[in-house]
Amino acid sequence: MRILVTGCNGQLGNEMQLQAIDNPQHEYFFTDVVIPEGSIAQKLDITNETEVETFVNEHQIDCIVNCAAFTAVDKAESEEDFCNLLNNIAPGYLAKAVGKRGGSMVQISTDYVFDGTNYKPMTEELPTCPNSVYGRTKLAGEESVKANCKDYLIIRTAWLYSTFGNNFVKTMIRLGKEKPELGVIFDQVGTPTYARDLATVIFVAINKGIVPGIYHFSNEGVISWYDFTKAIHRIAGITTCHVKPLHTSEYPTPAARPHYSVLDKTKIKQTYGIEVPYWEESLRECVEKLQ
Repeated sequence: MRILVTGCNGQLGNEMQLQAIDNPQHEYFFTDVVIPEGSIAQKLDITNETEVETFVNEHQIDCIVNCAAFTAVDKAESEEDFCNLLNNIAPGYLAKAVGKRGGSMVQISTDYVFDGTNYKPMTEELPTCPNSVYGRTKLAGEESVKANCKDYLIIRTAWLYSTFGNNFVKTMIRLGKEKPELGVIFDQVGTPTYARDLATVIFVAINKGIVPGIYHFSNEGVISWYDFTKAIHRIAGITTCHVKPLHTSEYPTPAARPHYSVLDKTKIKQTYGIEVPYWEESLRECVEKLQ
């Protein structure tokens, strides 16, 4: 297959590039809007419909994995138009272009399509109810993909981190080394997702054959941001920073955060016959790579 991976400079995009090395049977086109010097990637503005269609047709793309997104959740509250362009309209352009060719599309979505007031792991059938600009635009993006490409795979994920880019794990390691004390939210719970594990699952789906639908994926287990931070510091060997628990009300943000973000992964495990790693095992692997 000829596979286009957008947003290749991000956390998941970089992990997709590493996974591609282990899947040499395909031909890859890695793109982003800004290309670092020396990169093998190509420039592609996915918000330009003509540019997208031209690229997909010229390179005879069979499958698109869209890793590009506006993920600055708080900033989205004041930049709704651009957030919608990147999270909703652009995925529609990609899906339309590859859909016309009879190809497939993998779209990455988020737990923010729910309001986080649930109390048990959320299935794909649970009614959506986003309460932030980010969540609303990502949900709209799901609909845009579904409307323009019949062979779609939408994967909702949460708490993404990796050895690449800026993320919670790297920030907590840095702050843990710099500060004697940190306050971290304890009343928001969910499950971290190692981007490398997500990239692995995407390739399993592509190689086995995409079964159209919406799926949930994160690592196994349940944890709060506070407990996650304590685990990060323990694994990284940070002993000089005291981590104290905070209520969400003590750390106000422009965008509302889900208090409960645990995703039920039964569907993706049964459909593709995969085992999902426990969150602490994946965290340990990531921290060891960082060190």
